[in-house]
Amino acid sequence: MKKNDLYLFAIVLLSIGIGYLVGSKEIPSQFNPSRSLNTERLDRLLEYISNDYVDEVNTDSLVGKVIEDIVNKLDPHSVYIPASQRQSIAENMQGNFEGIGVSFFMIRDTVSILRVLEGGPSEAAGILAGDKILIADNDTLYQKNYASERIIKTLKGPSDTQVTLTIFRKSKNKTLNIDLKRGKVPLRSVESYYMLANNVGYIKINRFSQTTYEEFESATKSLLAGGMKKMILDLRDNPGGYLSAAREISDTFLDKDQTIVMTQTNKGKKERSFATGSGIFREGGLVILTNGQSASASEIVAGAVQDNDRGWVIGRRTFGKGLVQQQMPLGGGDAIRLTTARYFTPTGRSIQKPYGSNHETYYGGLSQRFENGEMADEKKIPIADSLAFKTPKGRTVYGGGGIIPDVYIPNNKSEEEQWNTYVLKSSLVNNFVFNRLDEDRGKYKKLSEDDLLNGQIIDELEWYKGLKEHLEKNGMQLNNADKSIAISSIKAYIGFQLLGENAYNRINNQNDEFIKQAIQSLDSMELAIDF
Repeated sequence: MKKNDLYLFAIVLLSIGIGYLVGSKEIPSQFNPSRSLNTERLDRLLEYISNDYVDEVNTDSLVGKVIEDIVNKLDPHSVYIPASQRQSIAENMQGNFEGIGVSFFMIRDTVSILRVLEGGPSEAAGILAGDKILIADNDTLYQKNYASERIIKTLKGPSDTQVTLTIFRKSKNKTLNIDLKRGKVPLRSVESYYMLANNVGYIKINRFSQTTYEEFESATKSLLAGGMKKMILDLRDNPGGYLSAAREISDTFLDKDQTIVMTQTNKGKKERSFATGSGIFREGGLVILTNGQSASASEIVAGAVQDNDRGWVIGRRTFGKGLVQQQMPLGGGDAIRLTTARYFTPTGRSIQKPYGSNHETYYGGLSQRFENGEMADEKKIPIADSLAFKTPKGRTVYGGGGIIPDVYIPNNKSEEEQWNTYVLKSSLVNNFVFNRLDEDRGKYKKLSEDDLLNGQIIDELEWYKGLKEHLEKNGMQLNNADKSIAISSIKAYIGFQLLGENAYNRINNQNDEFIKQAIQSLDSMELAIDF
């Protein structure tokens, strides 16, 4: 689990199955005799069920189930999207949502605000982290055992709609009534960026939404103004998103007319995307960080950089998704995200891994990589010589199941160490930090990122003991964990809750093997990379 395993009102997580999007379109009506016959058969079946079946049946839900079963017979990335899920998915991809702008925990059956989101209505209204929402308008939210979805439905709503919140603020020991208007709240996909040592800038992208390139360009310009000469672009755990964002970000790095990506439909139609030559970081050392959850649009960017000899890919083999989807309306608010093409990297590689009818096995590929030893030894990565391709400078790259990094970072952790890593990134630690901060939030009011990075701002032994007790109460424990790693995790979550994603990533990255290797590799490169 990670920090975003929480019921974050701000974020609806992407899955790899949503991955790589061209966009959506309306489908024109075309006469097809066999389709007409099939439609007639389905219509007749539903009519029989509706009129003659012994029990009453909701045919709408039945149709949804039929559609879902049909789509599940296709590839793993074609998905049926019922109307109930369409809005949340759309919000995530468009880069904003309409609501009050908070993320929250449910603690002892009370809505407890974890963070107030920057640029949202709650920030403007003076709501604070740690506030407890008791009532929204006349809807009592505490002691109701409501699911988080029920809370979200109450708090979200169209922009400019009014809502009165009754909150309890522990620091003042009083109840407050706050009137605010719902509005648009940014869902940032560039979750952090900052300068490391030696003129190295760091940018982390968590998905490719409609606003990603705008965010990325702004971050890049800021870092260039701060002296960036080399860049680390972190695409770990990024499941993909819009094709346009992947193209634009790739264009940032490439010279005019270099190929970004190629696509091919089932009719054989091919399209090739070229760089414009107007990118703002076409020179300077470049490293892309990847792992097994880097998929789809992430692989487009990594493939474009690797195949054009523009920079190095460092980390672990990517997921291996080389299929393109379009979202198409089905009526009644339902939609289908249908695979309509394959994509290829600039050298002509397809990096789509094999798939069959068992989608669970397909998505369980990471566990298979542990089992076959690949995670600890790059020599165990399955490579087909028949799928070897050459970059312009003569490097050999391979297709057939993800992008293999130029510099591999093995996972040599013991089972005990891997368990501790899992525990220390879980929502249990986030919950513990929230409760501890809530005891005296005024104490940390002036805390800065540098305080967390460089100073001892907490009684580390006390917090460490408290964390172990909290975990044990919840049936978890640390197995001989290095105390300094646990303290670092505590500080990261303090940073996340009080200061945001940037602080969280800066603290976690201090001891990150990927970052250390990336800096080392950048230090060994010339600005004009010669492989």
